[in-house]
Amino acid sequence: MSGLVIVGVDGSESSLAAVEVAAWEARLRGARLRVVHAFIWPTMHVPLGPSPLGPPEGGLRNAAERLVAEAVEQARAAAPEVDVSHAVVTGEPLTVLEAQSRSADLVVVGSRGMGAFVGLLVGSTAVHLAAHGRCPVLVVREQPRTESPIVLGIDGSAAGTAAIGFAFAEAALRKAPLLALHVWNTWSERAYEGPGDPLTAVVVDRDHLRETEQRLLDETVASWQEAFPQVVLERRLVRSRIRPALIDVSREAQLVVVGARGRGGFTGLLLGSVSQALLHHAHCPVTVVRGNE
Repeated sequence: MSGLVIVGVDGSESSLAAVEVAAWEARLRGARLRVVHAFIWPTMHVPLGPSPLGPPEGGLRNAAERLVAEAVEQARAAAPEVDVSHAVVTGEPLTVLEAQSRSADLVVVGSRGMGAFVGLLVGSTAVHLAAHGRCPVLVVREQPRTESPIVLGIDGSAAGTAAIGFAFAEAALRKAPLLALHVWNTWSERAYEGPGDPLTAVVVDRDHLRETEQRLLDETVASWQEAFPQVVLERRLVRSRIRPALIDVSREAQLVVVGARGRGGFTGLLLGSVSQALLHHAHCPVTVVRGNE
């Protein structure tokens, strides 16, 4: 087997759901799977072994080993043909998983971990890893619908090229249709997303703008469609606000793929507002792909 998929686990229900998705991804790729647990307690200088008054199987170290063993067992049950290894690494989750991502083809995490605050829609590790990971990061939100298409968010930015390549390759692996979605609007509509904004009265040649945006969509995917002729591709141009349009289309998707930063991203900002919105509100798993920087 070649290639490596990493899945981060912390014992939460969300991370166990990520294990099944990661095992499936490893099987599709013919890759190895490594189950990783970030063991933060040694950095807190607390006792790791069992209490003298408690059972010998107690203690933080044994608890970490048990949760990793459970995740490994779940991964092997989901994909028996996949080579599954594990590691308990001292450190906080973001640092550990960012380091692990340097040698991986894909990192998979749950949307919420054990440390998530009540009411928080997505954990901080998922958001920060999507910004700092050195490979594509798949955040598992709800269970994938395998009969649905993969959705690719197209914005025409150079930073989005890596996401396009990932989405086409993923569609080929999953034998799934690919929906390339490009959202367009006038500058005034992009500048203000509230109702009744006086800027919407700005006069623009919307027909010309629509044609330009359609051409951008067509040209962006043309070479990739030639490279992946087996992928059934739908191109969809939508006039809307970007974030709600992608969140809405995620209802009919098995996966949404986006770049970390889009055309409107600020220099130095590692994760754009569209990617963050999807991580918090999408109705399916989301993969964030950073461009070459």
